[in-house]
Amino acid sequence: MNRIDQLENESVFILREAFSQVGSLAMLWSLGKDSNVMIWLARKAFFGRVPFPVVHLDTEAEFPEAYAFRDCYASEWGLNLIAEICPPIEAIDPSLPPASRFAARKSAGLKQCLARHGFTGLIAGIRRDEQSVRAKERVFSPRDQHGDWDYRDQPPEFWDQFNTSLPPGAHVRIHPLLSWTEIDVWRYIARERIPLVPLYFAKVGYRYRSLGEVGTTAPIASDAATVEDIIAELEATQTEEREGRLMDHEAEDAFERLRLSGYL
Repeated sequence: MNRIDQLENESVFILREAFSQVGSLAMLWSLGKDSNVMIWLARKAFFGRVPFPVVHLDTEAEFPEAYAFRDCYASEWGLNLIAEICPPIEAIDPSLPPASRFAARKSAGLKQCLARHGFTGLIAGIRRDEQSVRAKERVFSPRDQHGDWDYRDQPPEFWDQFNTSLPPGAHVRIHPLLSWTEIDVWRYIARERIPLVPLYFAKVGYRYRSLGEVGTTAPIASDAATVEDIIAELEATQTEEREGRLMDHEAEDAFERLRLSGYL
């Protein structure tokens, strides 16, 4: 097997393990490239269907192209979609910097979703190479009854043995893409021809490398208009994937504060 085959097999194994071991399971769908790969893998793992709900934490500030993509592919892929409207900005900690405070709406929306639906497992599309705080995650990562994450007390995962025993009120985050890199994701998209929101592809010299909400995400200068162009661009670049995410350029501890309190 090549690297992409191996990553695909590992992710399919993780998804099947989660489905067999976790009682009430859902998958988080940000509409971005990573979560589209995750849905694609789930459809492979479960013979063409996703056997658990798919949750979009909706700030009502996505790009119009993202909403059009969601509505099209939720239907085409036969997804059981839950569109969870996040709480308003007024309900969020005012001590956070502006973009981080807006992003924290998703943390609040996730807690609201957990309380409403009682999920004990959430599948998320994060990767270790995205951000230094995310590099501390486990594949099966427990959260306490408040949704908080204690990165100093993570369970060991030797020989793909995952801890799914949880205290009452807690839930576990499952990360099937944790070992993937950005370029792995794009090479898999190229191989599988996975549909994406068109904002990832350059128009008039700009494209979005990491896709967030209107007002919190900036495009990068790029002429990469195809998946193959993007792969070639990534092979030559040394800039960070999240350079267009405004929250990553605010207070140094803002992202860590968000992650500890449940942000994706």
